Amino acid sequence: MQLKSFVNFLKLLLIMPCIAFAGLYVEPVASGFDKPIYALPYENQEELLLVVEQKGVIRIVQDGHRKRKPFLDISDRVHKPLFPGDERGLLGFAFDPNFDSNGHFYLNYINKDGNTVVSRFNVSGMFGNSKSEHVLFELKQPYSNHNGGCMEFGPDGYLYISIGDGGSTGDPENRAQDLSVLFGKIIRIDVSGKEKYSIPLDNPFIGKQNVKPEIWSYGLRNVWRFTFDTMTGDMVMGDVGQHLWEEINFETSSSNGGINYGWNVLEGNHCYPEGTECSADLYASPIFEYPNNANYVRTLLGMKQKLDMDGCSVTGGYIYRGNKIKELQGKYVFGDYCTGKVWSLKINSDMGISNLIDHTSEILESMGKREFYLSSFGQSVSNELLIIDYSGTVYIVKEN
Repeated sequence: MQLKSFVNFLKLLLIMPCIAFAGLYVEPVASGFDKPIYALPYENQEELLLVVEQKGVIRIVQDGHRKRKPFLDISDRVHKPLFPGDERGLLGFAFDPNFDSNGHFYLNYINKDGNTVVSRFNVSGMFGNSKSEHVLFELKQPYSNHNGGCMEFGPDGYLYISIGDGGSTGDPENRAQDLSVLFGKIIRIDVSGKEKYSIPLDNPFIGKQNVKPEIWSYGLRNVWRFTFDTMTGDMVMGDVGQHLWEEINFETSSSNGGINYGWNVLEGNHCYPEGTECSADLYASPIFEYPNNANYVRTLLGMKQKLDMDGCSVTGGYIYRGNKIKELQGKYVFGDYCTGKVWSLKINSDMGISNLIDHTSEILESMGKREFYLSSFGQSVSNELLIIDYSGTVYIVKEN
């Protein structure tokens, strides 16, 4: 561990015991799902929740009950996850900002050929129409992992999509730093037209030779989940690490894009591979990192991690803007897939962090479990926080 990071880590440990916190707990919203990876409210309907299953099915939950008929089933074209930790399948979902008038929604999935597909669909009544698919683009994946998958409309009305570095170990073809490809990037596109998509005129690399104009930011390994603060429009990304560090990246709403977050020159704040030298000041630093020291193979085999492990796959969450948990207001809540740990922290105006709290034990106690696999977070219409357990249950977070 580099000296600077070690000192910062010690400071956080010193802060934590001094904080009084009312405590959190969770209640199940619904269960019985098959590898759920996301949950969101049916657009503008608090009583209806959609739960995305990795195999390509989107379920409807009403009053705590899972409806028999799904919102959408495209399992005929989606890669079915073959093992725990399989990063393929249906990965992302977003409603169009004008859904009430156009009935459009968007999916990001890995198809049966192993390629990323981003498509627009329409609804028929209250259900998605599987035959309405309009493919925006298909991207051939070089490897089976690091597919990113998150998609969300920003405050500007444009669609942002995370695309992983293409997979394997260490980004062997240096795709994340290569602006001529979409791998290892956050892209930003305009889907308001009738055709596939267009490029926003203020994208940072538009008009540059041999550069993909869709690119918004780069130097990212595998952003599984990112979000926009519903109050400020700031963007927060959880970028899954390689061997030693998981990281949280932050971008203000005033950003013009074009930021290089450093992978595969850096992993977190550290030169990659370990022991090499690099010019770290040329890249944007994460606002927070934590050790990637859990055993990923144990996770794949369904084995419990040691209690002192910090994690091995960051699950990005949300800046809490709900009304029911006063102590969480304005704090970023995130976690780790491998260990099921859940933390919150305050992002300061100087992009530093403070008030780091580990909520894992209280959440596990309220679940009645010793461990769970945190595949994703979600938000209700009123911005209350949801936690998705990959084993099949969706929970809502509450305050004691």
